Amino acid sequence: MLVLTAAAMGASAQSYPVKSIRFFVGYAPGGGTDIMARAVAAKLSDSLGQQVVVDNRPGANANLAAEIAAKTPADGYTVLMISVSHAISKPFYKKLGYDIERDFTPLIEISVVPQFVAVHPSLPVKTLQEFIALAKKRPGQIPFASSGDGSPEHIAAELLKSMAKIDMIHVPYKGGSPAALALISGEVAIGFNTAPVAIPHIKSGRVKALAVTGAKRNSALPDVPTVAESGVPGYAMNTWYGAVMPAGTPAAIVSKLNAEINKIIKMPDIRERFAGLGADPVGGSPEQFGANIKSEVAKFTKVVRDGNLGQ
Repeated sequence: MLVLTAAAMGASAQSYPVKSIRFFVGYAPGGGTDIMARAVAAKLSDSLGQQVVVDNRPGANANLAAEIAAKTPADGYTVLMISVSHAISKPFYKKLGYDIERDFTPLIEISVVPQFVAVHPSLPVKTLQEFIALAKKRPGQIPFASSGDGSPEHIAAELLKSMAKIDMIHVPYKGGSPAALALISGEVAIGFNTAPVAIPHIKSGRVKALAVTGAKRNSALPDVPTVAESGVPGYAMNTWYGAVMPAGTPAAIVSKLNAEINKIIKMPDIRERFAGLGADPVGGSPEQFGANIKSEVAKFTKVVRDGNLGQ
């Protein structure tokens, strides 16, 4: 019986897919997550010979789509696009309808996008070190913008507060663009925003970049140092994107899709499209992505606890 079951599973994986695959995205069409998902889905459709349909289910900070995907059959025909937001949500929200580690099996990490720490030009600082010194002189007086409570930008700022031992006032906005506009207008003194949103305003001189949050400098603005280089050793915060499947999805199918997506993100046109978003392709094995999710959840659990955050 075990031999027959294994043989049947092997045959199933070889013939997979026999119908369309649904790619859930927890955000509205047009954003960075959606653009990356559609780029990968289109190539997957070509390579697999079956349609890969992007299903946008925005709501609840991308948690609505995750809750729906977690309840679908683990038959290989459901993929969920996730981001660092899902690792943050696990400790941030006390009541979630899913668990990103328990209810899903990792598929692949697709890309990473850093954030930029920028200030209004009127602020009398030229470096992050100078800003930290100023913040220590003005505890609880400097407002910072993020794209919302529990957003990656919010958590990046909270991580800086914790590691640099400074206190700032959080001013949440309804998205990255409104947060950027608030910084440009001078409503807030400092802002955290992803590369696609921040870079145009930095290049135009409307805001002044102090640091990039990733572990390495960004190729679009190579002269901007990392936060770790700027006096906060060990700091690293990226907005990463990846894909998972419902827990229990056959390993052979996960392996097949992982191999296909690894090929896709190495394609020149995909790399060019990602570069336009300030994103670096990642790739790798499901196990590597799973280890990263686990590490990120642990890191953000500490940030949420230390900052007395969460809902």
